[in-house]
Amino acid sequence: MTSASTSQAPLRNQVALVTGATRGIGKGIAIGLAEAGAIVYITGRSVKPADAPLSTDGVSGSLQETQEAIAQIVQSSQSGGQCLAVATDHSDDEQVRSLFERIASDQDHRLDILVNNVYAGVSKLRATYQTRFWENDVDLWDACNHVGLRSHYLASIYAARMMVPRQRGLICTISSWGSLSPIFGVAYGTGKAACDRLSFEMAQELQPHGITALSLWPGIVGTEHITQAFATSQAPAKPDSAPTPTSPQSKAGMIRDQYNWETPELTGKVLATLAADPKLMQRSGKVNIVAEVAKTYGILDQDGNQPVSLRSLRFFLPYAIPSLQTHANWIPDWRIPWWFLLLTSLASPKAISG
Repeated sequence: MTSASTSQAPLRNQVALVTGATRGIGKGIAIGLAEAGAIVYITGRSVKPADAPLSTDGVSGSLQETQEAIAQIVQSSQSGGQCLAVATDHSDDEQVRSLFERIASDQDHRLDILVNNVYAGVSKLRATYQTRFWENDVDLWDACNHVGLRSHYLASIYAARMMVPRQRGLICTISSWGSLSPIFGVAYGTGKAACDRLSFEMAQELQPHGITALSLWPGIVGTEHITQAFATSQAPAKPDSAPTPTSPQSKAGMIRDQYNWETPELTGKVLATLAADPKLMQRSGKVNIVAEVAKTYGILDQDGNQPVSLRSLRFFLPYAIPSLQTHANWIPDWRIPWWFLLLTSLASPKAISG
């Protein structure tokens, strides 16, 4: 096997850690980084398929399966990428500490990329979908934000301790449009907004040390959970809710029709491209939209698809009028300005004089 060139493997020999990579977006990111030549550590609780019996929502995944997928892609691309699996329960601080000690020992205290992706709230969110926050137990907060926001903060501490002495690195936190607009309720939205604030605050302190911290927002991603959850969903409305373009019926319909879906691998390609960009620091402390970054860098999804941003007119109009989905290519890919979205979607930070 011949060695890949730098252009073919721009992250060759860089060390990356992707938390929560047994399936979904984490798996797609691990694949993208390894395909770009990185040495990728992946974490999860299930090592082998036998260790991960189908959960109550019928979704499984394991570190071994991610490793096997990466091995196939690396072999065909000859990128030189590697994948090392470390079974880790991110709700256990001691296991997280041990994980970073393992990487430091293996790689001479070198870590170039941390991807904060691990999340354990999906099943709980599905069970409480369309309920009000006061109708749920307080443990919904912990389900959404312990293995999630808190885990990201802890991992970032350990990563920064390895990156600061070397004056380089990238800490990417996978967040969501749910930090801007209500999607899955109070606990979820608050946690995701805090993830974006975490990236912003870290960026201020890490910038003098040459380290980038940013948030990355995928769109509607066809993960195993999303595919299974909405395959037959009808998302009935509550008795007191009238159908609107942003009602649960409309949201479920868009997802069920797979309109403007992204694959997990698109997020991986985008992150690998960002990590290799010498001007990456310009994005530090900011929210980066997967579809928008993909368009900027000319990155296509599977089958040559180019998903649009969820703030694009090409997404919003078919969202409001589903019959327009078949004519979406006629709609301009004009992005709704952030200031306009903030007028209605994120009212809470606004201050009132007097």
